Amino acid sequence: MLRIEHLTKKFDQYKAVDDLSLHIERGEIYGFIGHNGAGKTTTLKSIVGILPFDEGNIYIDGKSIQGEPLECKKIMAYIPDNPDLYEYLTGIQYLNFVADVYQVSKNDREVKIHKYAEMLELMDDLAQPISAYSHGMKQKLAVIAAFIHQPRLIIMDEPFVGLDPKASHLLKQMMREHCDQGGAIFFSTHVLEVAEKLCDHIAIIKQGKLVISGRTQDVTQNESLEDIFLELENDNA
Repeated sequence: MLRIEHLTKKFDQYKAVDDLSLHIERGEIYGFIGHNGAGKTTTLKSIVGILPFDEGNIYIDGKSIQGEPLECKKIMAYIPDNPDLYEYLTGIQYLNFVADVYQVSKNDREVKIHKYAEMLELMDDLAQPISAYSHGMKQKLAVIAAFIHQPRLIIMDEPFVGLDPKASHLLKQMMREHCDQGGAIFFSTHVLEVAEKLCDHIAIIKQGKLVISGRTQDVTQNESLEDIFLELENDNA
């Protein structure tokens, strides 16, 4: 579903991402771990076509994000770490705008908006302008917008930041359900306990380079993900 091949992204002479290769299959929740400035957000923005990159290629369901960007974007969704929404719109106007962009039918959008807004306890706030939303409410709206068109691939950057415990639990359920239905999710997080319990696969990046990746149980073995991460961070620090 997602194939990253020898991705390199430079800012001047600094390599924010250095020869990164990963492969995310259908049905997988894949966690992306690293310290601040390790290259996680740069990688995610390169995947979704926000940032151009210097070397390598990225394929979404076999299509190159460089060669066929529109076709790639049609089948994926992106939740950034700080949702930058159109605050002059109401919540429902924003969701209908996203549904229009992805050509979701009237019936389908109504069903999905009702399902996810009720689940995340946002239904009563959809008539309010987004400018009146708290950070957590904006995060919930961004989650609904990402799921509304049933993307094959969802890219998330720190999706649990700003969510209350109940909403975080529900988002985990939504992620698992999405992948059980054949989708794939690649997301970054600093919440290592969540990554360890939720993810099928884990990748750890340090100073732009991939240091370890694999099935979660193979990466952790008899240690916690937190212990593994700290050991790798302290190694040649």
